[in-house]
Amino acid sequence: MTGLADEKSATERLVGLLARPISASDRQRAARHLVDWIGCAAIGRTTETGRSIEAEATGATTGTAQLFGARRTDPATAAFVLGGFGSVLEMDDVHRAALLHPGPVVIPAALAAATEDTWAEDLLDAIIQGYEAIIRVGAAVGPGHYAYFHNTATSGGFGAAAAAGSLLGLDPAAMVAALGNAGSVAGGFWQCRNEPVMTKTLHVAEAARRGLMAARLAARGFTGPRFILEGPQGFFAATCPGASPDDVVADAASAWKIAETSFKPWPACRHAHAAIDAALALRGELGGRPIAAIAIDTYADAKLFCDRPRPETTLQAKFSLQHAVAVTLQDGAPPLDAFELPALGRPELVALRERTTVVASDVFTAPYPRHFGSAVTVTLASGETLTHSVADAWGDTENPVSDEALFGKARDLMAAAGLSRQSTDELIAAALGLAEGGTLAPLRAAMAKAP
Repeated sequence: MTGLADEKSATERLVGLLARPISASDRQRAARHLVDWIGCAAIGRTTETGRSIEAEATGATTGTAQLFGARRTDPATAAFVLGGFGSVLEMDDVHRAALLHPGPVVIPAALAAATEDTWAEDLLDAIIQGYEAIIRVGAAVGPGHYAYFHNTATSGGFGAAAAAGSLLGLDPAAMVAALGNAGSVAGGFWQCRNEPVMTKTLHVAEAARRGLMAARLAARGFTGPRFILEGPQGFFAATCPGASPDDVVADAASAWKIAETSFKPWPACRHAHAAIDAALALRGELGGRPIAAIAIDTYADAKLFCDRPRPETTLQAKFSLQHAVAVTLQDGAPPLDAFELPALGRPELVALRERTTVVASDVFTAPYPRHFGSAVTVTLASGETLTHSVADAWGDTENPVSDEALFGKARDLMAAAGLSRQSTDELIAAALGLAEGGTLAPLRAAMAKAP
């Protein structure tokens, strides 16, 4: 490309969008996402994956960044450790058009960049701006990128850098440098989806860390490429066939993208949620009658990532439409242990999975990724068929989750993580209280009390 130096880059235009006004209702929305992340992180921290990540901070007692428990550490370690918790159990928030999970990357970077004296409003604003950056880049990368790359990882650095940069008070030029360097070290291949490994969590933790570090370096005058997205050897040219820089700043007058971000009620891949919702609706009609066959109609990506009739690990079960629907039809709303190893070997679930087919339907593929839909058809042993279709999964903006259900999810996750009712109440109250003002001191104190 020629003449780039005389043009305004996509990241410069994106940084301009980050400066638009933020309302009280926007901050309330950010506080809800913070509560959701705290619940996901609390339980993720207790897993083998979470414990491995947290070992990076073993022995940490001092620093400006607060971890869970009575430990503080340096910002980079905190971003990595906190970034390793929120996505482990596949219950993290999700943006459909961008095909990524903003919370587990953006919120850890913001918390790591903050201090005891950071104003609550500034933290919430940083979260909103971080969501904006990761979502706008993620929505622009296109299906050719998503076929091989984990969007949360590759676009995550942009969101983490924007959030941290906001709290560090970067001017526009420094923010552009931070985004440029975060994008320059982007990575995260989908091969981890094909093997029983923990790498997906590493993607998220590293995205939070590298975005935070890019912002900290920019605060010290470290420069970065303005045209990292659309340059001839930049992010789009290398990894995003057909992507346009104009897509990054499309609908510039729209509401903040955090308002489009969905919450996940079930502990499985989001591609399975609409089918779970449909199966849950059908369960009440079954009346215990024997099932001869199950057909799941869904969109192409759901079949690509979640057509897995014989899952062998917990992670594979979370990415199995067959298992998600079978356990829902058999037991009802799936709890955390519905995807654990003991559930995989239950004879009745094995039998149902073997009777299940998954089909990619144009009905659901055409509106995807704006809508994550699915239909489940159950054929009974009598020959009778029952069908239920869901256009939008529970937790999407068209099918929203209530505050009661959202906070109930957070409470359940924290209880499963071993937190007391008092500790859980203090964390939720402190997170929601940020929308009322003050500093981060109450939230950090509540995090410090977590066992």
